[in-house]
Amino acid sequence: MPACDNAPAAGLPGCRRLWRSMRGDNYGGRFGSAGSSQWLKACLSLKAEDIAVSDTIQSGDISPMPQRPPTRPRAKSPEKRKDDLMNAAQRLFLENGPAATTIEQIASAADVAKGTFYVYFASKEDVLAALSDRFVIQYVDMLRATISKSPSRDWKGKIAAWAKSGVTGLLDAGPLAEILFHAHQQPVDWNRHNAMAAPLEELLRAGSSDGAWSIGDPHFTATFLFSGLHGVVDDALFGATPINRNELVRRVRVLALRVVALDEE
Repeated sequence: MPACDNAPAAGLPGCRRLWRSMRGDNYGGRFGSAGSSQWLKACLSLKAEDIAVSDTIQSGDISPMPQRPPTRPRAKSPEKRKDDLMNAAQRLFLENGPAATTIEQIASAADVAKGTFYVYFASKEDVLAALSDRFVIQYVDMLRATISKSPSRDWKGKIAAWAKSGVTGLLDAGPLAEILFHAHQQPVDWNRHNAMAAPLEELLRAGSSDGAWSIGDPHFTATFLFSGLHGVVDDALFGATPINRNELVRRVRVLALRVVALDEE
């Protein structure tokens, strides 16, 4: 292997000759990457006065590194694109109302072409239906998660958790719930209604199995209680007589406990 110790004394031409003897395919040549490393160390040790103008490396001495082609931005998944459209529609519906919102505005807010909208939805009504389904799923997941935080056999605590989260979840979503289920005329979907009552039905069945209460028809009782909860929340949001949030939660909790024959105290 050519020695590199005398490279500074030899000047840049000496380094260049050493490089030519080492270089080859992939800048390693017959001496491999170790030889190339020696060459670099030697040339980096040169002082400025060791390098003359005549020592400039010729353009052919070092081959250019291959250029990597620019990468394209990763395309969004269909699920993410659909979610973007739904989020944009929900924002516009809350700002302007469904009737005043156009499909062109939804597509523009989601940063897609109008044609992309029709890949996922046939109409504005389809978006409203999808938003309603998403709202129900999120509401039901929230109810189940809240109920499950109470100790396994704390049935009174679970009923109280259902009452509080059921009321506050609808109150907090007031404007959106108004648009999805009241303001925009669409047929009542009892599957959604039953889905929203399902966490309470599951709770009533579990309590009956454990002997906490005796409920002959958990589905009927859950539908009755949830319909009442939904009705009083709507009255609080849109009725003439506003009611304090904490008082509304308390009243729903008391009535739910009475239905399952448990005292509040």
